[in-house]
Amino acid sequence: MSNTQPLRIKTIAEFHKYMGMPAPEHPLVSVMDMSLVRKVAEYHGSIVKDFYSISMKRNFEAKMKYGQQIFDFDAGILFFMAPGQVLRLEMATEPKLQQSGWMISIHPDFLWNTPLAKAIKQYEYFDYAVNEALFVSEKEEAILNGIVQNMQGEYMANMDQFSQDLIIAQLELLLKYSERFYHRQFITRKITNHKVLDRFEEVINDYFNNNDLLRSGLPTVQYVAEHLNISPNYLSNLLKTLTGQSTQQHIHDKLIERAKEKLSVTDLSVSEIAYELGFEHPQSFSKLFKTKTNVSPLEFRASFN
Repeated sequence: MSNTQPLRIKTIAEFHKYMGMPAPEHPLVSVMDMSLVRKVAEYHGSIVKDFYSISMKRNFEAKMKYGQQIFDFDAGILFFMAPGQVLRLEMATEPKLQQSGWMISIHPDFLWNTPLAKAIKQYEYFDYAVNEALFVSEKEEAILNGIVQNMQGEYMANMDQFSQDLIIAQLELLLKYSERFYHRQFITRKITNHKVLDRFEEVINDYFNNNDLLRSGLPTVQYVAEHLNISPNYLSNLLKTLTGQSTQQHIHDKLIERAKEKLSVTDLSVSEIAYELGFEHPQSFSKLFKTKTNVSPLEFRASFN
């Protein structure tokens, strides 16, 4: 079945029913064994859920509009989705392998009045707009699986006054480890990431060479990320890890290079150069230039005379 409109799933109970699974043990949280899932294989289309989900999948025979890099780890793939994000599925019509893994679903109401209700929004991989999956090694997967088993034990037991706190504590541990593993991914996927750096330079250079500065001003982080098919947060975190600078800092550095070139080889005034570089006010250009170089544009020009 093909669907043009996203399928919106409002509750965890609806999601279990959609997946052909028994009703959840708790209306606001569930831990699902992916090896028991069957019904999802019939679906082709986009899904939007009104709750958080974290899932580890193996042998998941589907094309997913989630992740822009090559799936080059022969291990688990971890997906994070925040409420309202869209996931596109194109399932295999005849799955050849038995899928396995787990999926944690957490409704925001389950976190209400706990520190994690606010803190969960600070984990940037939830903001990658389903652009970047986390590839985990066998050792990392074993750590995460152990945490999920503890969560599942609490989830399947009779709920008492301690259950929510214990599940949230395990969830926080899972998120912390995932954050560590994401930063590892920036480093270990060097070849792929350096290709992103090369493409980043191409996008910025093309923008500057085509006089887009004059028409549209400085390129935004969103503009660059879209041309690289990755999310703004993922791009900035990647650049920060590999180069020590954010996307915005790299854009400013490229701008200063162009400014130095114009100051040293042309007779254009500082105001004219500021205008050509996309600044509405010359003072803003001069302030940025001095911040980056410790000298004013005129002082820099004077050093060449």
